Amino acid sequence: MALIFFQTFFPFIPFVVVAGTNVAIFGIKIGFLVNYIMSCLGAVSSFYFARYYGHAWVEKKLERFPLVTQFSKRMEKRGFLYVLLGRLIPILPSSAINFGAGLTRMRFTHFLWGTLLGKLPIVFLESMIAHDLFHFQKYKGRLLLLLGIFVVLILVGNSVKKAIAAKTK
Repeated sequence: MALIFFQTFFPFIPFVVVAGTNVAIFGIKIGFLVNYIMSCLGAVSSFYFARYYGHAWVEKKLERFPLVTQFSKRMEKRGFLYVLLGRLIPILPSSAINFGAGLTRMRFTHFLWGTLLGKLPIVFLESMIAHDLFHFQKYKGRLLLLLGIFVVLILVGNSVKKAIAAKTK
């Protein structure tokens, strides 16, 4: 369980590997709950870590860059949407979202709700993929479907990322 929490801070091991371990130990239902709860707790902890130990310093250093200041203001207004999309589209590392949000002016409630709602389907998907990998012979059809959904999310995420990048130019 602790690995999921710490993986949020130090993502050296892919989430799906750690999630798969919890699913193998606890089963799909409890394993998913452990993965979801611990990843949300880790996200909140890393948000607060960034907010209290880095926010003031980063804001002071980056205030001379107007684009960064504008982004921080957008996060203050639409942080929920950005976090929700970042969670649903698995192209950004969760730790980058957590720390990045903590370093902006985003309200904690926006971060929390974006995280709780956005992590739910993606943690479920990754837990199911891990489960089906462990039971490949029994669930290979469903595994292929889940992997297809995951690939589509990545492709959509890349498209959204390119559209946002083009919009900010």
